[in-house]
Order: sequence, then structure tokens, then C-alpha cells
Amino acid sequence: MSVGDDVQYVTLHGKRRAYVRKGSGPAVLLLHGLACDHTTWASVIDELAERYTVIAPDLLGHGLSDKPRADYTLGGYANGMRDLLTVLGIDKVTVVGHSFGGGVAMQFAYQFPERTQRVMLVSTGGLGPEVTPMIRLIQVPGWFRAVGLLTLPGIRHVETFALRTASGRLTFGPLRKYTRDLDEIADIVESWKDRRTRFAIRHLVRAVIDWRGQIVTMSDRAYLSEAMPMAVLWGVEDQVIPVAHAENARALAPDVRVDVLADAGHFPHKDHPEEFVRLLDDFISTTEPASYNRARFRRMLKAGATAPLGPLAAVAAAEARDEARDEAVTPA
Repeated sequence: MSVGDDVQYVTLHGKRRAYVRKGSGPAVLLLHGLACDHTTWASVIDELAERYTVIAPDLLGHGLSDKPRADYTLGGYANGMRDLLTVLGIDKVTVVGHSFGGGVAMQFAYQFPERTQRVMLVSTGGLGPEVTPMIRLIQVPGWFRAVGLLTLPGIRHVETFALRTASGRLTFGPLRKYTRDLDEIADIVESWKDRRTRFAIRHLVRAVIDWRGQIVTMSDRAYLSEAMPMAVLWGVEDQVIPVAHAENARALAPDVRVDVLADAGHFPHKDHPEEFVRLLDDFISTTEPASYNRARFRRMLKAGATAPLGPLAAVAAAEARDEARDEAVTPA
């Protein structure tokens, strides 16, 4: 697929945002990860578009979207996605988020449950503190200038050539789990030649990661997933965010679907695009979309994660009590 030919633009709040829209049917919003763009989904967009309306944006500060001095928090990104979908005339979506995009997907579902039908998280952030040291380094002093030097012409070309060569040649054996994602890393290094991109990435990382690892977590709000279908997908050889975080998701939200793909790294949708499409299609076709009810959501928040039988059970019990009380006061 030549995704570049399908890119469209819309200006929101004075900032140009790039996105791909393809297909028809129920809407699926694909959110890429840190320092990537919509092309990370290139191997799956066409097949998904046979059944769904696929929206694959470049998040602000990434790809072909503007890279201004702006709000690069998860909440800011969630607001941006709401506004993009509103302009495109899309009311409800299944949100799929990869890596940092998974954090945006969770934030979107939390802020806008009335517009979220399901959530699929792919090698997502937000399920534990551990993350590769390479990402933690982004928020240390001096990173901006050092990467500026490392991405000068000539130096950058040698680096990206070496990364792509290693990725292409070391396709088997024990080193494969360390080399399978080097093509994607080469693309990231190439994008960092633009100082505006480096600025955006640095501010984004500082909002979600400190020297100890990931700051933002879904653990305190995971109980809300009882009211919304959620799936988690991971590559068993992920070197960026540990695959053990998939089990964290299962512990935090027992109803979550968890799939771990063999022979896959941090980008399972690229390593096994057909299996990714199959799993996403099965997730959508076998689950009822979440139905937002403000009163129920309020009761879930009040019950919280500490409810003995879980928040939904607590809500059901409260609704039963309310019903019985209403019947008792209603004249025969």
C-alpha cells in the first residue's frame, strides 16, 4: 500500500494534522507509537478497510502533522483525536493504540467513554514502569543537542544504513529478537533530523516518563474496563516494553482479552499483519460495543476498584435497590 497517496489534512485550532481515511463500515481509529507515524499501519490498513472505516492519523508532533510548541500530554492528544473525529463526522470508534498510542487510546476511552466502543492495546505503555533505557534517555539534559549532532548528514546516513543492514541480514538465530525492529528505529533516527520533531518528542516523553521509567499507569482506573471491551496484543520478543506487561493487564482487568504472538517484537502488527487483522476483526465481531450510560458510569466511579464484587456488580446491586425502592413508592 502506498499510504502517502492517501494522506489528507485538516487544520484544527490553527495546527495542521495529517491522517489517512480509507474504507467503509464501523470506524476504527489506529494510533501509532512514539516517534512513528501512520505508515506503521501500512501493512494492515488495506485489509481492514475492506470491512471498516479506518482512520490513521499522524499525532501532533509526528510524521506530516505540525510540530508546534503545544500540549503533548495524553489528555491533549485525546482531545485532538476527539476533535479530528468530530470534524470527520465520526461519532463512535473502536480505538487501537500501539505503544505510546496505547496510552492515548486509554486516555481517549477514559475522557470520552460515550464515543468509545472498544479498545485494543498493542505493546502498550501504561501497564508498568519498565521501558527501554533508550527512551528514558530522551528526557535527560543534553539529549536534544546530542541527537542533533548524530543526525547530521553523513553521520545519519551511516547510522541508518547500519541499522537497516543489520535488520535485513540478521533474520535468524539468537540475535533476531534484538534486530527485528531496527528498520523502524532507522526511520525514527531519520525523522529526528528535524529539530521540531526532536522538540515534540522530548516534551512528549517528559510528560509520561522519568528516570525510573513510565509515570502514567492505567492501574488506578483499570476497573472501568469492566464496562468496555478491551483486548491486549504483544510480541513475545518485545525489547522496548516487556511482554510481562501483558500479564499485568490480565491481573488489572480480568475480562481483558490477551494475545501474545511468537516471533514478534515491539511491532506485532508489522511482524504478523494477517494475524493482527484476524485478531482485531474477531475482537470487533464477537463483542458488543460499549454503551455509555452517565448514571452507571457515575456509580462505577463511586464504587471504585475496592467494591467487593467489582464495580459493575456494585452498580447492578445499587440499581436493583433503586428499582425496589421506586416500586415500593409507586402507587398500585
